[in-house]
Amino acid sequence: MTATSERAVGQPLRRIEGPDKVTGAARYAAEYQVGDDLAYGWVAQSPVAGGTLTGVTVDPLVEADDVLAVLWHGNAPRLAEGDDPELAVLQSDRISYRGQALALVVARTLEAARAAAASLQLSIDPSPADTVLSFARDDLYTPEKVNPDFPSETSTGDVSAAFDAAPVRVDVTYSTPALHNSPMEPHATTALWEGDELVLYDSNQHPPGVAATLATLFELPPERVHVITEHVGGGFGSKGTARPNAVLAAMAARVTGRPVRLALPRQALFSMVGHRTPTIQQLRLGATPDGKLTAIDHLAVAHTSRLFEFAEQTAVTTRHLYEAPAVRTGHRLARLDMPTPRWMRAPGEAPGMVGLECAMDELAIALSLDPIELRVRNASSSLLTDCLRHGADRFGWHDRDPRPRQRRDGDWWIGTGVASATYPAMVQPSTARARRLSTGDYEVSIAAADLGTGARTVLTQIAADALDVPHDRVRVRIGDSTLPFASVAGGSSGTASWGWAVTGACRALRDSGGSDEATFDSSDLVEQLNQEGKHAYGAHFAEVRVDAVTGEVRVTRLYGLYAAGRILNPRTARSQFIGGMTMGMGMALHEEGVLDPNVGTWVNHDLAEYHVPTHADIESITAEWLDDAGEGQNPMGSKGIGEIGIVGSPAAIVNAVWHATGVRVRDLPVRLDKLLPHL
Repeated sequence: MTATSERAVGQPLRRIEGPDKVTGAARYAAEYQVGDDLAYGWVAQSPVAGGTLTGVTVDPLVEADDVLAVLWHGNAPRLAEGDDPELAVLQSDRISYRGQALALVVARTLEAARAAAASLQLSIDPSPADTVLSFARDDLYTPEKVNPDFPSETSTGDVSAAFDAAPVRVDVTYSTPALHNSPMEPHATTALWEGDELVLYDSNQHPPGVAATLATLFELPPERVHVITEHVGGGFGSKGTARPNAVLAAMAARVTGRPVRLALPRQALFSMVGHRTPTIQQLRLGATPDGKLTAIDHLAVAHTSRLFEFAEQTAVTTRHLYEAPAVRTGHRLARLDMPTPRWMRAPGEAPGMVGLECAMDELAIALSLDPIELRVRNASSSLLTDCLRHGADRFGWHDRDPRPRQRRDGDWWIGTGVASATYPAMVQPSTARARRLSTGDYEVSIAAADLGTGARTVLTQIAADALDVPHDRVRVRIGDSTLPFASVAGGSSGTASWGWAVTGACRALRDSGGSDEATFDSSDLVEQLNQEGKHAYGAHFAEVRVDAVTGEVRVTRLYGLYAAGRILNPRTARSQFIGGMTMGMGMALHEEGVLDPNVGTWVNHDLAEYHVPTHADIESITAEWLDDAGEGQNPMGSKGIGEIGIVGSPAAIVNAVWHATGVRVRDLPVRLDKLLPHL
């Protein structure tokens, strides 16, 4: 090997796959050429939220030569039992939510499949549906665990007594609506059987996990399922596990003997692949007159489906962000006739910090104390304090008048707000392989997925430094379940987990004394690592203006400062941070699944009516970071950055709206109809 003096890690290297993406050469799950006999699937979804499917009738006018199969529970192949009932598609007559897959049409063309699915006659015995989440429900229950494996309830000290005795108290309820991931690339699968082996070109965040799940359902040895995930057009958690599209495509390919492509339409993503649960959060904070917290009480209510329990960890962050002698957190669930909630970027932390950080702002007002000073006096980490202090300096916080409605420019009220941010720094076991090629270059392989975050690029940089060669001599192979096992691209753990394995394999090859291949499994080291209490931190600052005539809200400036370990690539890191912050803006001002309780569905199930931020909404957005070595977490010194950008940013905007207008909105999003009556 030839040593290189310039280190690759820390450089703003452009995305390696960038040219392929902008020229169209990059292939996504629905773009692979798999033969001339490719067939297409289209899902017929339930028009009711509860009931029994008793029959499926094909319209006699449908061209029989076009339609290859119509599958439903009456004729679909039987699947083995798995650990996710949502994947038992076409196995039962039970209807558990509106939008559930009831039948699958497979045809020679996409147009024929869609037309035939629309003409199917579904015989249904409907039943009453219960779809509305409420704090007053008498059937709320306490789950044993919340995602991923936290205890549902914790308690330190006598919270009730401490709150009752506190000289200054805040008792408020915040709510967040259902939110939807809806990535740019819909959930899509191209499936084919090669003899008794299943090959899936599938858009997901974990190729080995999807392969293992499909192997279980189709009763195959794991090595006979091959999942290829070369490029992914976003996932945000919704593609973290196998979804019904993969199972249906594989089933249809087996029945027809042809490759089958199934890409869910945009509207189906709002019901079939998960969502962020709505939450209702009751927060009680007690403090001394000088701003020291004496009691924190956070109870979160969410919904789950009747098929599968998913408990969002809404109140978990409250357990460690601020110090207080009495802290209690808890979660309650309601089982409803709704789709199962799933992961969505920073699950739990994002909605939970809306409640906590807005309540902290209300406590600062009650104390007549600067909201940054309140947070600093109670922060559990010096890194959080640094982000708040330095962020305030860079944002220009110190000349802020704490009183609301003090700045106006024409029709616009102007205000600023702040919120803390934190996210766990997690590492999961992974394995990587490094090879010396005959050309003198190197190949590094790991079954990771790049969701568009720049994982290929950063892993190339990590490998180059571990091999001590220039980055252009390294080729990274990812996105294939047959490569060495990688953990899921989720929980802000991907780079830390995969990078550890890549570093180990490359160092082993470099130090091998002439070997052409080395493999490294980080499992033992990860199990020995004490990950408790290790977090990334940040502080969000927002400036907004609110039109006093129309109630329109515009975010003038959004600024985030982070302490998130060693930043491995400033270019891709900045993209990750501002992407999260932009989603936070959407959560604060735009996004809301609007439920029609009579039919049990979100009526705004497309991107025409489910509003997300666009370029016109982003006036000034800046992300910066402090020097945080992240020592002891992994060989790179990195922490996760994919999710901390959304944690806290909605609260900063909501707090800025209060400062601009004096109106406190506690049920997100902040729409103009909630402001206008008070302006």
